[in-house]
Amino acid sequence: ADAGALAAALQQAGVTLDLAPVVDVVPAGTERANAPIGFWGRQLGSDPAAVEHAAGLVLDALAAHDVQPTLKHFPGLGLVTENTDTSGPVRDAVTGADSPQVDVYRTLLDHDPTAFVMVSSATYPRIDPANPAMYSSAVVDGLLRGTLGFDGVVITDDVGKAIAAGMGRTPGERAVDAVRAGGTLVLTDVQTDLGPMVDALVAAAADQEFATRLDDAARVALVAKVRAGLLGG
Repeated sequence: ADAGALAAALQQAGVTLDLAPVVDVVPAGTERANAPIGFWGRQLGSDPAAVEHAAGLVLDALAAHDVQPTLKHFPGLGLVTENTDTSGPVRDAVTGADSPQVDVYRTLLDHDPTAFVMVSSATYPRIDPANPAMYSSAVVDGLLRGTLGFDGVVITDDVGKAIAAGMGRTPGERAVDAVRAGGTLVLTDVQTDLGPMVDALVAAAADQEFATRLDDAARVALVAKVRAGLLGG
């Protein structure tokens, strides 16, 4: 009922994309130590089954009101201690490709294959020890798109946060690296990032392999807009 009311309010306000639900699994008893999710009570449950059930209801409610949902933060922030918005680099040495947190996405994407997926800015050494997830081809192309078979919109977590700037990447490099990893949309809360990001993407497209990847990302985004009835003609 709560999800339906919220979805109806979003629809009435003209909102077509919701960066929710949060589907990170924070084990019971560890909430206060989980800075980005559990500390703020953002989790939908303390075990995969509870999260899958609650998130499925949210997905259905959003769909009923024509609001696009986003599952986040792949492959999971339920086991980290530091907040990826304010600290870094944040590492999760436990979560791997076969972890229960990842299986939640498998279940929920079966439930709603058109949901968007937001990828976290934490690093997962068991999957890719060198790169934050949103810049990792092993995480996005390999695990999410390959193993889980997801072919929809992949959006980064906010790359404009102070921590993103501390990852050794300029705004342009953040955009290029996210698309190169298999991403579709790059999220930033810094308006002045836009120009450098566009310039960097255009420059990188001089390489044919990257140009093809950029075309693919644009196509995935446009297909999602068509599905949502946001493109005329």
